[in-house]
Amino acid sequence: MADAAEFIVEIGALIDAALDELLPSSDTSPVRLHKAMRWSIFAGGKRIRPAILFAAGRTFGADDNRSVRTAAAIEMIHTYSLIHDDLPAMDDDDLRRGRASCHKQFDEATAILAGDVLQTIAFKAIAYDELLAPGTRVRLIQLLSDAAGTPGGMAAGQQLDLEAEGSDASIEEISEIHKMKTGSLICASAVAGALIAGSNDEETAAIGRFGEKLGLLFQITDDILDATQSTETLGKTAGKDAAAAKATFASFYGIERASEMAADLLEDVRSALVPLDRETDLLEGIADMVMHRVS
Repeated sequence: MADAAEFIVEIGALIDAALDELLPSSDTSPVRLHKAMRWSIFAGGKRIRPAILFAAGRTFGADDNRSVRTAAAIEMIHTYSLIHDDLPAMDDDDLRRGRASCHKQFDEATAILAGDVLQTIAFKAIAYDELLAPGTRVRLIQLLSDAAGTPGGMAAGQQLDLEAEGSDASIEEISEIHKMKTGSLICASAVAGALIAGSNDEETAAIGRFGEKLGLLFQITDDILDATQSTETLGKTAGKDAAAAKATFASFYGIERASEMAADLLEDVRSALVPLDRETDLLEGIADMVMHRVS
């Protein structure tokens, strides 16, 4: 099986270079805003979502150069969501990726604007990508706007997550929240890679099923890690879910049962790739990393 850890390091370097080129420099006016954007985007994230996009793209034969800007765009959307998620009005966390959250390092207003601009530059990066056909750009923008927005995307999931705090949410409600809040962008990453490579409808549907299951696996493991790992290991405040009475798989089922669910789901993730007559080692390796990660 391909070495997923080495692959993620490789993709991380590509994405960091692209982000450095796409974002205004830290000495461009307004300096404070651009420093805040770069503070968060270059805080040491693992670049899992871009790696999923590249892995899906390579699975279907895409040239890496055609994947770079869309992968960077997805990382910008993800980072904007983290900046806003950490705000006092949302999940109120002072730490992100092992250092001060954007609003703590700068201020709340600047953090809000930093998130806003990262989102807009993300769509600009795709719109101006001349390596992609205009029709492909439109499909990618549609895909990511659906995944990041509402009614079925990340923003909708965040709203429902806030509303579910302290409630007796059912497992169906918890699953739906996390399908939108976490899973939608992970699924879109996989589908985007396939679209860039020119996958057909059946292949795109199959990679979408893989991405949806992988997104759920990511969230279940995230819930477990929040309850079992330290702040130092996670790079963000541990135990936040329990403190905020969040509706999570770990709180609903307990750690042992949630861990069993994750193991079962990993098999479902692998099974989703079976219909593809392609080499899927990279995608399987990433799924294994998601399952066994410690942060």
